[in-house]
Order: sequence, then structure tokens, then C-alpha cells
Amino acid sequence: MAGINIDELLPHRDRMQLIDEVMEVDAHQAVTLSTVTGAWPLLDPNGANPMVLIELAAQTAGICFGWKELQKRGTIAGGAGWLVGIKSASFYPETLPMGSRIITRFHKGFDFENYHEVMAEASIEGTLVGEVHLQIMQSDKG
Repeated sequence: MAGINIDELLPHRDRMQLIDEVMEVDAHQAVTLSTVTGAWPLLDPNGANPMVLIELAAQTAGICFGWKELQKRGTIAGGAGWLVGIKSASFYPETLPMGSRIITRFHKGFDFENYHEVMAEASIEGTLVGEVHLQIMQSDKG
């Protein structure tokens, strides 16, 4: 998606920045593309441990929340903390092969003030490889 600066929306850098491209984003959902590389965390000789999909879900959520804040305020306020809990996570392959291109689709569920429940689904070539349900609490920005 032209004009989306991932570095502006996420604090992650180097090997912890897993998202390569933002394909879609609005105030309620985001779709990102990531490629499994040798720089990823949770890597073994066969590829990446699918637990890394939890981080992909959280980063894709961060893209959505950051984009919404950027649209609303024109900037992303620094210093706001996030507490993320894993409500549930299901992984279907034993490993995510090197070079795999993962599409992560995130959408918001329940929202109440600074508390959010969100879902993300990850797929490789149209095959579902993981589902992650997160609980996110954002600190007050004021």
C-alpha cells in the first residue's frame, strides 16, 4: 500500500520488524505481508517456529492502531505503552518454511475504552497456518 511507512507505525527494528509490506489498513482491520528470513527470531534449520505468528499478529494490530492514531492526530504519540495478552492461539504447521510469504489479516473485535480484543489469521499461499486472539490494553495517552 503506497504511502505507508512501517517504521513510523511500529517501534520494531532490525530482526524484530517482521512486516515487509502493509497491503491494506483502516481503523478496524489491517493486512500485512511478511517473508520468513534467516534474520527472524524463533528460527531453526527447518524454518521459523509458528509461535512467531503471535508477534506477527501483534505487529499487524500495531499497524492498524498506529494508522488510526496517525489519521486522527496527524502524528503517533510516543510513550504510550501496550500490554498484550494471548487469549488463544492455534498453529497448524510444525514450521514456517524459509522464504514463505505470510499474509496476516487482522480485525478488531470487542472495544471498550483502552481495552481491545482482536483476531488475526495468518496464511501461506491461501492455506491457513495460524489463528491468534489477543487482548490489548493501551495505557492512557494523556
